[in-house]
Amino acid sequence: MDEVFRALADPTRRSLLDELFREDGQTLSMLEERFSMTRFGVMKHLNVLEEAGLVVTRRRGREKLHFLNPVPIRLVHDRWVSKYAEPWVAGLSDIKQRLESQMEKIYEIYIRTTPERLWEAITDPEIRSKYNFGAGTTSDWKVGSPLNMDVAAHGVHLGEGEVLEVDPPRRLVHTMIALWGDDVKREGQSRVTWEIEPVGDSCHLTLTHDQMREGANDQIYGGWPMILSGLKTWLESGELLTTPGSLMYGASRTWSRS
Repeated sequence: MDEVFRALADPTRRSLLDELFREDGQTLSMLEERFSMTRFGVMKHLNVLEEAGLVVTRRRGREKLHFLNPVPIRLVHDRWVSKYAEPWVAGLSDIKQRLESQMEKIYEIYIRTTPERLWEAITDPEIRSKYNFGAGTTSDWKVGSPLNMDVAAHGVHLGEGEVLEVDPPRRLVHTMIALWGDDVKREGQSRVTWEIEPVGDSCHLTLTHDQMREGANDQIYGGWPMILSGLKTWLESGELLTTPGSLMYGASRTWSRS
């Protein structure tokens, strides 16, 4: 929390996050053009944001791309604000501009747990439903197998996909087709990649949601910060977060960690 607040205290760093919110996946050169400071100055601010977990980077060929990671901000929200939040309105207006280029979103979080326990929390439908808006994900987790996202208690089918890669407890890749409304159905198939890296007594979890069109409906990817912060809280404390997402299907707070 301290690193996040220190990083956000500087107006230039907040502006850098605004730029990545406006257009994710920018290079250092692209960001440098938008600020009246040296390349080294922009790099120093980006390093502070990266150390706080607010920015993550990915190599694409010779380029290093920078992505906004909203998960630490979501954790701040969950700690002090979520009890006052109202449930989200499920229906969103269609986005007017539809382009052919693809978009990706990258989220990362550190969780004090083992890789095996984290893998179980991702793949076990009963555990998954505790932090994933009440929805469990069922599959036999073999390459080529189908997966389904359902709120069993309410008979709601939210989505489906296909398992593409399985390397427990390190890497899981699957497709995703959202089915909870006509607006998201029109977005078609995207891809979700879970990567687990042990770090001391914790795990570094990186979630990449890609193969989406530029300007895709943000219902497709906008829930990940809540899901990941709920996953962290449950694994570390056995408690459930009361977030707008968790209230959508009346998730019970009587569940306990198995």
